[in-house]
Amino acid sequence: MTYEGLQQECLNNGIYVIDKIFISNVKGLIKGNRIGISKKIPTIKEKKCILLEEIGHYKLTVGNIIDQSIVENRKQERKARIYAYNKLIGLSGLIDAFEAHCTSKYEVADYLDVTEAFLNDALQYYEEKYAPYIKKDNYIISFENGINILKLFENF
Repeated sequence: MTYEGLQQECLNNGIYVIDKIFISNVKGLIKGNRIGISKKIPTIKEKKCILLEEIGHYKLTVGNIIDQSIVENRKQERKARIYAYNKLIGLSGLIDAFEAHCTSKYEVADYLDVTEAFLNDALQYYEEKYAPYIKKDNYIISFENGINILKLFENF
């Protein structure tokens, strides 16, 4: 899923993505069916991560949640981030990276075309949700001390 592909998907669904300069250091905002992505974001990878989180806001959150001192706003922010983690990474993406012989977080992030920071945040969330491990298909995925994947064979 490329940044341009996400932009086109948004447009196909009546959501307009605008690159703009914000007065604050915010990286992305959504209002109605318009998503603003900061022109100051240095990489397309990061723009893609931010855009997918904003799409998560469009689909899952309501109202003005900018004030993160409010508990309900933080919950809605987390929902949108989890949406982005699952769309861009997910357990299947981690397994795909394992099968592609990625051996470090850097390689996994590069393979999945996300930033290392985004991957680290996703892994922290997955560890909170699935600790100490989860079985998916023929794989055991552990999130303790990073990410460890073990492929199970049918004979065992």
